[in-house]
Amino acid sequence: MSAAAETPLDELDVITPDSFEQNGYPHEAWARLRRESPIHYFGDAELPFWAITKHADITAISKQPDLFLNGPRLFVHPTANNQANDFNESAEFERPPTLIEMDNPKHRAYRKIISSRFTPAALKKIHSEVDRIARKFVDDMLEEGEGEVDFVEKIAAPLPIAVIGWLLGVPEPDWPQLYDWTNRMIGFDDPEFNPSAMDPEENEGFKALVELFTYFSQLVEERKQKPQDDLITLFSHAEVDGERLPPLDVLSWCQIIVGAGNETTRNGTSGGMLALIEHPDERRKMEDPANLRTGIEEILRWTNPVIHFARTCAEDTVYEGRAMKKGDTLALYYPSANRDEDVFDEPYRFDVTRKPNRHLAFGVGEHFCAGAHVARLELEMAYKYLLPRLEEVELAGDPDRLRSNLIGGIKRLPIRFKARKV
Repeated sequence: MSAAAETPLDELDVITPDSFEQNGYPHEAWARLRRESPIHYFGDAELPFWAITKHADITAISKQPDLFLNGPRLFVHPTANNQANDFNESAEFERPPTLIEMDNPKHRAYRKIISSRFTPAALKKIHSEVDRIARKFVDDMLEEGEGEVDFVEKIAAPLPIAVIGWLLGVPEPDWPQLYDWTNRMIGFDDPEFNPSAMDPEENEGFKALVELFTYFSQLVEERKQKPQDDLITLFSHAEVDGERLPPLDVLSWCQIIVGAGNETTRNGTSGGMLALIEHPDERRKMEDPANLRTGIEEILRWTNPVIHFARTCAEDTVYEGRAMKKGDTLALYYPSANRDEDVFDEPYRFDVTRKPNRHLAFGVGEHFCAGAHVARLELEMAYKYLLPRLEEVELAGDPDRLRSNLIGGIKRLPIRFKARKV
């Protein structure tokens, strides 16, 4: 019998960054919560919270944005006084909320700024550029025909950074800097990226935020004078209710595009490769172009890079018989929803031909990921060129996971490969 099966429900660990780094996702614990207490209150936690683990409940809660607010907390941290949802404790300015932290009516107004740029029809004009970028990285990795590489370094990291840099209008020589800022902002709990996490004055996440804002401030001023067909220009000239966005809100837009646009796709790509290595029959199936898109959806369900987001009760309410108080925190566990036995046949089987596939990897409701179509396009282009050319691929070492309870990140994925001769 596993430890998760014997542990009292209140002692199940579904929130500690160390656990996610060392053991990956706690699927056994989530499965038990789904069976026994799908809306479970961890009242003894330093920051008490409700763990929401079933697909139906996450969907229902996400579709009530006025009752279950996105603000003020983006996610649940096990240390109540270390809510790394923002860096305001050490900041000289109050960081404005990003789109995923906003509530209505501001959220609806701000989402309109970007929504038209990320539709499938609007993205058709960037297909050729994403295609070129993906093919280049695959060609570079496979150039020697065989060898050992870090898949994150060669494919999973540079591809989304290049796409996001190109969409924003960041000069290509500066694209690696976007990667550094993202690692430090998302990796606030990981000593590799934030060695002085306990010292607010030395917080690398805050330093990266300041550097990012400083850098984009200059580009924003340039685009005000010389507009281009890029996202920095869009944000620089955007209006809500007839008024230009405040300067910090413009920079906040740049921050969320850099962070969310890079981190989730990077880890979906690396997690997908890990899944395909562990399931070689499915990898071979996915070489067939007919299975590419269903395979991408299964990779998204299987990997689900966002571990959870938080919601806050706007008022006292009773949900499914549980009395929740105003100000209570909820943690919506999307990877758990994507293994829900009531929704998915054989949820623990990786199946690149799975249909239907009602996964929640991009969320649901008003806060459904605005960049979902971009992420799908990047994944599709990467695997479209990579899989048919891999004759053999295996792990060359253990995956190195991010210490985080927010993002299921893989920092390094050493692989050994042999390319097909073309």
